[in-house]
Amino acid sequence: MLTVIRYASLALLLFVAGLWGWAWTSRAPGESVGEAFASRLASVFGADLPVPAAGGGQGGLALPPGLALGGAFSLVDQDGRAVTEGDFAGRWMLVYFGFTHCPDVCPTELGTMAAALDTMGSAGDQVVPALVTVDPARDTPAALKDYVSRFHPRMVGLTGTTEQVAEAARRYRVYYARAQRPDHTDYTMDHSSFIYFVGPDSRVRTMFRPETPPETMAASILGQLRSGSRGGS
Repeated sequence: MLTVIRYASLALLLFVAGLWGWAWTSRAPGESVGEAFASRLASVFGADLPVPAAGGGQGGLALPPGLALGGAFSLVDQDGRAVTEGDFAGRWMLVYFGFTHCPDVCPTELGTMAAALDTMGSAGDQVVPALVTVDPARDTPAALKDYVSRFHPRMVGLTGTTEQVAEAARRYRVYYARAQRPDHTDYTMDHSSFIYFVGPDSRVRTMFRPETPPETMAASILGQLRSGSRGGS
């Protein structure tokens, strides 16, 4: 038994060391090693990453103490207009990072966002749904405008330069990378797939795992909207 424990401990140590090395060598400019490590850890475990639920609302994941996601960004919307977080100041948002050529996961999660807002009735009007592309080379404002209109009439599409998108993704700890499949001539994008509920201060309040039912998402958002109203947000 002791031998098994030693081997398991050694395997865990090697895994953590390897992940830390990956974070160190692949971190974005200005990104700390700790931030990069958290991002790579999330990309490995995906929806199974344990996050404290206290404060996240039923069905949502609260952020670990000391971790802040969201904040400033500079992007371009589906109408070709330069926007920053200031354009959404004082408003709640439901944000997803994906891309228009995504074959399955992105349409599913965007559909879930739309269904959750529709489930909320008039309260859903308080929340701005948004898709931030991780594929700015192909996702022009025009391409985004056509794409997001298929999911919800109020959905916003956001793109930008490679650097602008990378900075926005870094602030949300979003993992993404270009991937070339051997059996395809065109490339695709690997990316993490959380949905972020963002407060009026542009900070993430709750994360939703992939495949969260829209009813569960709606209930969590409604609870936080009520709490925010009582708190004067």
